Amino acid sequence: MSFVTMPPQLRTLQSALGGMVLPLGILMIVSMLVLPLPILLLDIFFTFNILISLLILMIALHTYRPLDFSSFPSLLLVATVLRLALNVASTRIVLSEGHNGTAAAGKVIEAFGAFVIGGNFVVGIFVFIILVIINLVVITKGAGRVSEVSARFTLDAMPGKQMAIDADLNAGILTPEEATAKRDDVGREADFHGAMDGASKFVKGDAIAGILILAINVIGGLAIGITQHDLPLSIAAENYVILSVGDGLVAQIPGLLLSIATAIIVTRVSSSQDMAQHIASEVSLSRAWFPVAGVLALIGMVPGMPNVLFLLVALIALGIGVACLFAEREELARASGGAGAGGEPALGQMMDSDEKDPNSLDVTDVADLAAISVLLSYPLLNLVDDDSGGPLVRRITAIRKEVSQGLGFVVPSVRVRDDLALGPNLYRIKIGQTVVAEDIIYPDRKLAIPSDGSNVKIDGLDVKEPSFGIDATWIYQDRQAEAEAHGYVVIEPEAVLATHLSQILYKHAGELIGQDEVQELLDNLAKTAPSLVQSVVPKLMPLHNITAIVRNLLKERIPISDMRRILEVLSEMAGRNLGVPELSEALRPYLVELLIQQSVPLSQPIPVITIDSDFEHLLINTARQSDSEQLMLDGALAQRLVKSLTTTNEEQIAKGQKPHLVVAPVIRRKLSMFLRQYLPELVVLSFAELPEARKVEVVATISGNDGLLPQ
Repeated sequence: MSFVTMPPQLRTLQSALGGMVLPLGILMIVSMLVLPLPILLLDIFFTFNILISLLILMIALHTYRPLDFSSFPSLLLVATVLRLALNVASTRIVLSEGHNGTAAAGKVIEAFGAFVIGGNFVVGIFVFIILVIINLVVITKGAGRVSEVSARFTLDAMPGKQMAIDADLNAGILTPEEATAKRDDVGREADFHGAMDGASKFVKGDAIAGILILAINVIGGLAIGITQHDLPLSIAAENYVILSVGDGLVAQIPGLLLSIATAIIVTRVSSSQDMAQHIASEVSLSRAWFPVAGVLALIGMVPGMPNVLFLLVALIALGIGVACLFAEREELARASGGAGAGGEPALGQMMDSDEKDPNSLDVTDVADLAAISVLLSYPLLNLVDDDSGGPLVRRITAIRKEVSQGLGFVVPSVRVRDDLALGPNLYRIKIGQTVVAEDIIYPDRKLAIPSDGSNVKIDGLDVKEPSFGIDATWIYQDRQAEAEAHGYVVIEPEAVLATHLSQILYKHAGELIGQDEVQELLDNLAKTAPSLVQSVVPKLMPLHNITAIVRNLLKERIPISDMRRILEVLSEMAGRNLGVPELSEALRPYLVELLIQQSVPLSQPIPVITIDSDFEHLLINTARQSDSEQLMLDGALAQRLVKSLTTTNEEQIAKGQKPHLVVAPVIRRKLSMFLRQYLPELVVLSFAELPEARKVEVVATISGNDGLLPQ
């Protein structure tokens, strides 16, 4: 079977003509406002107007979501202007030719007027007024209010929707293309509801204009017929009222259809079904139809009521209820079959279920492949319960996004599981198979952390905050206001766990990235710098070496977001026969600014801690005399060093500053490895790594004798 294809010339001509239809239509509508129309064209345009209104209504009924008919506001404007132009044209004919009889304005107007009036023009006027009231007061006013509220809420919800999309993107739920499409949908949704808020005013103004045009046609027609054409009052009233009501109805019926379409669009909830299917699926409840049938049957048994009619309707309702009951049972059976076939119940989206055959054993019981796991005891499961909003899941998603942006790679998904073997209120954090942290939180309490101005001791459970080791107190939720009044900072239990998880992710960042993740970063860079990637990997440096270098950087929280700079520097140093530790150290001056700017704004000097020259020379000599990668210090000396740094670091943090320890380049790496086990948050820099363009402020100097030297 062969199909005839359109020649390119005809296709181009068709496209050009199609693009001219709307501009020519708008020009024709404008011309109708000033130029008289023949009666035949007026009938054709009135019929075409009804066709457009019916078409718009049917499309609105069959949309799955409002954005499926995103051109509706513009189409509504065009249809409204067309209807008003027809009103102007028909008014001109009614007032100028109405003395010739009811057929003077065309068959369409005459038919509508005669059908509705039915020989009594007073009835026709009241029927028209009722239609306008229904359109203006009920449908249009309600649709306008819904449009206004929808526009306001949609605009308010935009930042949250954008953040949710970013979180799903970082979590790997969405691809970049899908995230871009969803962002476009969010923007289009906001534009649509904003346009609908304005477009609903068109319909309202059109209804008001219909009343005014009817009054003008009736009053003006009577005046013209009596004064200019010497018609008797009865004949003038019959002619002009029939024509005016017919004209008004021909305009109001399409306007009513558009008002209904507007209301359907603005009240439409996004779903996978059209309006009819959506309503049918939600009203098909047997437990709703059976009481209805019972009430109708009781009414049908009351003497004096139309018993047969009510009993018949009750029987119909009972039949619908029975049909709904069978449909519900079939759906339940299908759902149960699906779960038995392979569906596994879950505790939230990120929870594993332990509801399985106790006699079965599979590989998941002995090999958990999750890179990051959070194990919760039974009392903490409410933190991830969907019914309570899953606050912990949202917190973890936000933490993943924050850490990923801070470190420059996508942190693996966090697997949240229940572990009934844990003690009450206990949670554990695992990196791979290793438990790296655990603590206790109380889901029915909040953690109160004292500030500098907190002089009053508040009752509760005294603990150490798990992330930073600060003294804190678990208080009951009803004492939050009291605690805040005394200067305490009150934190939700899920926020405590999430903050602890954040610190763990930063601390163990080097363990969270492997060759696959590094390859993904290189593939992304290859889209913009393909030659650079091809020249370095694997020609100059194998993937496993680059992975080891990246891990060394992440161990000291150096972001790896600038992969271009990393590869450029590595390509320059490829011929120097340097090992992975030396290459990692050589990269630091090019990347350390990324770390500093996360904690110190550009407008502020970098707070640094230095070491006394004598003490620093001692450390240098010790490092040179040892062949070990570790810095081997005397116990007492190491204790004084750690104590002095801890005290200074805490003092500066209390002042709102994050200090950096600056030492000679020759001992930076060994000293950093030594201090990491005592002060994992302290950043150790060499003098060569300080940015030239940034100011530096020495906040303290460490001495090997008495700890701190005065500043």
